[in-house]
Amino acid sequence: MIDVLQVAGLTREGLYKALSPAGNPEFSTILKVIKALKIKLHASACGEPLATA
Repeated sequence: MIDVLQVAGLTREGLYKALSPAGNPEFSTILKVIKALKIKLHASACGEPLATA
């Protein structure tokens, strides 16, 4: 966990606060943790595409 915090540039208290039920982390914080954990985030469409005008 210490390695993840160092790579992400976060403090333990800051991470716990951001990820707590009352926390409201910025997307950039989540991306830092994902990158530190060496996880690839992938988004894809689900269901029918939106109708075009």
